Amino acid sequence: MAAISNIFWFLIVIGVMILVHEMGHFWAARSFDVKVDVFSFGFGTRLVGFRRGETDYRISAIPFGGYVKMAGEQPGEEVTDDPRAFVNKARWQRMIIAFAGPVMNVVLSVAILAGLAMVNHEKVVQEGPSVVGHIEANSPSAKAGVEKGDVIASFNGRKNPSWEDIGFKTFESPYKTIALTLRRGGQDVATHVTPVFNEREGGGDAGWEEDGPIQAYSVSADMPAAKAGVQNWDLLTAIDGRPIRSRFTLLDTIKQGAGKPVTLEVLRKGQRLTFTIAPMFNKAEAIPRWMIGVAPELKRNLVTTRLSLIPAVEESVRENGKRALLIVSFLEGMVSRRLPAKSMLQGPIGIAQQSGQAAREGPVMFLLLMDMVSLNLAIFNLLPIPVLDGGMIALLLIEMVMGRDVSTAAKENFLKVGFVFLMMVVVFVLYNDISKLIPG
Repeated sequence: MAAISNIFWFLIVIGVMILVHEMGHFWAARSFDVKVDVFSFGFGTRLVGFRRGETDYRISAIPFGGYVKMAGEQPGEEVTDDPRAFVNKARWQRMIIAFAGPVMNVVLSVAILAGLAMVNHEKVVQEGPSVVGHIEANSPSAKAGVEKGDVIASFNGRKNPSWEDIGFKTFESPYKTIALTLRRGGQDVATHVTPVFNEREGGGDAGWEEDGPIQAYSVSADMPAAKAGVQNWDLLTAIDGRPIRSRFTLLDTIKQGAGKPVTLEVLRKGQRLTFTIAPMFNKAEAIPRWMIGVAPELKRNLVTTRLSLIPAVEESVRENGKRALLIVSFLEGMVSRRLPAKSMLQGPIGIAQQSGQAAREGPVMFLLLMDMVSLNLAIFNLLPIPVLDGGMIALLLIEMVMGRDVSTAAKENFLKVGFVFLMMVVVFVLYNDISKLIPG
């Protein structure tokens, strides 16, 4: 049933993306009086559809995409005397038509986040400086000399950065050296940290954790903590007398005890409670370990508001701008071979899994996924690869510089190379998706 659900929600996501993208091309073409022969959802053999005016609106056999077929769009078509042919329109008009699809995907992303912000906008408000609460052994931050209790006074040139600033820059910078200044005992210490790529998280990781209050995000039923009386959202204040200001304080203490009972102190609705809990050894975990059944997380200071239209759009543009820069940074990392393409690229199987999971988590998560897919589609389509919108834009720019058309033979070869490259990418991402499903 999960597989069927994943496929259903994937088709919803991809269907909306295709419709919005191709409607951009369609509306732009119609606005410049270009004849549109076909508006297709999917590629390949026509399954069903209808004709309205001069356009055939159809659903085709392969649902992983779509297209708008304009008269005179393909090299070599015999329509040179038709003033409504795509090829006979001014280059700036053709460029607008090519841009219109990705632009509509960006508009969709902005609309999604703006709409969510108008209903429920959550913002993390950090009180005080960014204090380090935990350092993983042998991590980039440990190698940089960062210590627990250090204040990050400067990070990548930004003074007094928030943990949100630090987290975003760290995530987008695997294997890039970042300058930072630590404030320790009244003294400033200058150093550098080089985040590594965390395959599970999909981005850079410096191996540090911020200092802050820790709560029980989830208490597993039938596990020792639940049986002792620990509840979801309890504030975890101390374990065996050690103050808990990082998730790892709890996890490391249990690990080091190797089954020895621990004393956990919590705060619940203003009341201090103490529990003695005997960990159990869970062999079913990917890495067997001692557990009490509590998933700890940082308790953030969230301020929830509803933004009006203009502030919501402004906030959406800012957030989508940051995400777009992140996508471009990862693409640059893959091209330069700094980042593993296998870990970064996902095909239809991976997106289907994410679609089903997001839908099961609720409409907000599903809309956030649609936002990211739409933004990714816009940026991917603007890459200067033949058969993509970016390839057409690049070709038009070349013709503008040359002052004449590129030969038909050159255009045909350009498209053939692009098609072969795109098919290689499709095969790679499908293989990558399938390999992730196979254990070991």
